[in-house]
Amino acid sequence: MRGSLFYQTGCSLWRRQRRPKAKPHCRIISSASFSTADHDEGDAFQSNPSKVKIFDRHLKRKQRDRAAWLLRPNDSFIHAVAENLVDRLEDCKKTFPTALCLGGSSQAVRQMLRGRGAIEKLIMMDTSYDMLKACKSSQADSSYENIETSYVVGDEEFLPIKESSVDLIISCLGLHWANDLPGAMIQCKLALKPDGLFLASILGGETLKELRIACTVAQMEREGGISPRVSPLAQVRDAGNLLTRAGFSLPGVDVDEYVVRYKSALDLIEHLRAMGETNALLQRSNILKRETALATAAIYDSMFAAEDGTIPATFQVIYMTGWREHPSQQKAKRRGSATISFNDIQKQFGNGG
Repeated sequence: MRGSLFYQTGCSLWRRQRRPKAKPHCRIISSASFSTADHDEGDAFQSNPSKVKIFDRHLKRKQRDRAAWLLRPNDSFIHAVAENLVDRLEDCKKTFPTALCLGGSSQAVRQMLRGRGAIEKLIMMDTSYDMLKACKSSQADSSYENIETSYVVGDEEFLPIKESSVDLIISCLGLHWANDLPGAMIQCKLALKPDGLFLASILGGETLKELRIACTVAQMEREGGISPRVSPLAQVRDAGNLLTRAGFSLPGVDVDEYVVRYKSALDLIEHLRAMGETNALLQRSNILKRETALATAAIYDSMFAAEDGTIPATFQVIYMTGWREHPSQQKAKRRGSATISFNDIQKQFGNGG
């Protein structure tokens, strides 16, 4: 169990875990016509393969455009999640010459690679053109390892990547906004080469639980009812099922919980905007009354404020690991193939107990 404390302007972060070089080549291109998804007509932003739509993907793209201008260069929370995700490459003996980085906190992932995975070619994809421009600018101002980098404007729900074309896919805090998360993960698996690795982190259901409580109480008091202000998120128990449903082999799931402390509820909202993590529900209320907003801040402070006056915000991060199947991977023995029964083991070792 590892624990660490981070500080950043306006807030501090505490993590609870259950765990000079040549400039690279780069270019920005639009989505190609090929895709791992079954799609007949229209582009990725006008047609959605998901039948059930929970999130407004057009609004989310606008929010990410805004976040590109509000990005914090030293965001302790984002960097901690990206570091923990990319650190899993240290446990892999194989190399990943071609990698795809999907949306979310891709800039932080790029900074944290530091030669891990022996990546030679990196494709960075986002729905937001402004976000990709910000990533490219930060790369030009920093000294990274010599990785050929391409920038693609594309949507995770309609992945513009050829089948069996990349060795590694990384998604840091992005896939929880997909309307069809199982479908997006299936497309990721198809885009991987055999024995390719899928690494992802998403926000879990316990995220912003303090804000959910404060919003609910304030709306009941001021408006006599509630409307969704915080997006629904996957539970830990769902993550393993998602990996299995997508067809990944050797699935793995673990959870981290981060507690970020802010000076006020307003600082929390500003941080969410800078991360592009504000509400994007299709059935959201577009009006937030002033008195309800003030009541939410007051209730948040009265219920959760610490002795030093700061307020906590919990972020639950679910990490998922999966591989595309390959003959060299370890497999479970066929059911019924055991040659020793548990009764024999009990007879041999159980008498001494």
